[in-house]
Amino acid sequence: MERPSIRQLECLVAVAEYRSFRKAATSLGMSQPALSAQVQAAERLLGLQVFERDRRSVLVTPAGEDIVGRARAALDSIDLVSDTARRRGEPLVGPLRVGVIPTVAPYWLPALLPETRKRFPKLELILREDQTATLLAQLGAGQLDVAIVAIPVPGDLTTAPIAHENFLLAAPRGSELMKKRGKIGEADLDHETVLLLEDGHCLRDQALAVCKRGGAIESMEMRATSLPTLIQMVAGGLGITLIPESAATALVPSRGPVETAAFSKPVPGRTIGLAWRTSSARLREFRLLAEVMQQQAEAFLAKLRR
Repeated sequence: MERPSIRQLECLVAVAEYRSFRKAATSLGMSQPALSAQVQAAERLLGLQVFERDRRSVLVTPAGEDIVGRARAALDSIDLVSDTARRRGEPLVGPLRVGVIPTVAPYWLPALLPETRKRFPKLELILREDQTATLLAQLGAGQLDVAIVAIPVPGDLTTAPIAHENFLLAAPRGSELMKKRGKIGEADLDHETVLLLEDGHCLRDQALAVCKRGGAIESMEMRATSLPTLIQMVAGGLGITLIPESAATALVPSRGPVETAAFSKPVPGRTIGLAWRTSSARLREFRLLAEVMQQQAEAFLAKLRR
């Protein structure tokens, strides 16, 4: 029996991922007619229909789901051949698909990436920003190599810590809560209205746990889609919130309508880490990458806390 080519397998996986022949073709750097021809040829070889398609949508058939899963596994196995050769040579060379959560990307990447690029000049970073659940699903499916997320995370993944950062209280300038002398204790949040990110952001769950311990009341009517929006809601006097210290300088001007305060011990916070599939053949490379990022993170936090 004639086997589908690697290119045909790549086309099947891409169409299943994007549910669009146009987007799949773009992701593979080929024309849509060429991709369609590859998919049709693969379906003829396999003797079954992998996709149902019309002008509006692309659906994966039940038999196609199994085929696509096995095609993805086959491509992962083929990648291991290159990975093995890469490990025997220079580390961290070539493309690396990195997922980053939105509450980390704009605040941590400027501190982490310059030295990473300097240490590994042949590394090609391909960044994808999304919420934790989506990144972990893409990581498990082989669509990402590593992800920078708040750890721990569920699933068959290995993680390495990069940094532990504190949370700061953000409240309207001059509010009664901010008139308290010294640092804020969790108990000072009692009966305060707290503003949080919408469902899906891991920072929401972490901040909510702190606020519940302190007796704060979550605003059920208003949830933000991003940290900048959250700060604007605080500036409007709608409540208070918690933000990571990495975001404070960028989001809270020194003379603006919002001010921040540190918490007393035990200080709430989160651990940022690098996650990858436990089955990955690039274990040593990813640990090395985490070590380099950890060094940069320590310097970044030290500068913030001066």
